[in-house]
Amino acid sequence: MKKMLALMMMMSLMTVSCSKSGGGSSQESAPLSTSTPSIEDGTTSPDSVITPAETSSLPAQALSFKTNVDMLDFTASQEEKYNEAVDIVKKVVATEAFRTKILNHTWSGLKQFADNGGKTNAQIYQSVLDAAESLNKIKNNTMDLGVKMYYASTTVIGWTNPSITYINVNTKYFDQFDPNEVAGNLFHEWLHKLGYGHDSSVTAKRPYSVPYAVGYMIRDLGKNFL
Repeated sequence: MKKMLALMMMMSLMTVSCSKSGGGSSQESAPLSTSTPSIEDGTTSPDSVITPAETSSLPAQALSFKTNVDMLDFTASQEEKYNEAVDIVKKVVATEAFRTKILNHTWSGLKQFADNGGKTNAQIYQSVLDAAESLNKIKNNTMDLGVKMYYASTTVIGWTNPSITYINVNTKYFDQFDPNEVAGNLFHEWLHKLGYGHDSSVTAKRPYSVPYAVGYMIRDLGKNFL
């Protein structure tokens, strides 16, 4: 009888142990959802792991990435929302998931971006960290630009051009965007300041250009920081 009780206790302990080590919840292992499933980024690892581990091989520039954003014609509430978006940008850049998505992004069956300026994925990632805008060309690891608010009843979310240091944001969309969506648009427009472009009209390759594809990455990974 004593032997039987001892055997039953051992089986009970084994069951508890297996349960504790049986893996995380479905939330921890589920991949990040995206509203742009056609964007190929080649990433197969879950995006929910967003904080670099102590053994992270991320370059120091990813962890020290800074922003210098001058907000023009903002209300107090708009400034608060934009500051949250800027903070999301810095947090996303400092993740392994962001680097992995850029390095593994594919277009036309190859690891590359459309309209990549002749750069490899690794060179594009490094250019983001260098943050040398075309108008000043200083590699200062800092997103430098101004942002102006305006309203237009159009389908344009925002715009800029190579001769100015600021971007324009349409409040028609800004007002309804979540901060991570604002962050994605901010990064899209800032990538134009680094010299990257895309087709002016809707084409099959435009979503795979550097501004669009990387902007989507910032937006989608940014959901983790809301």
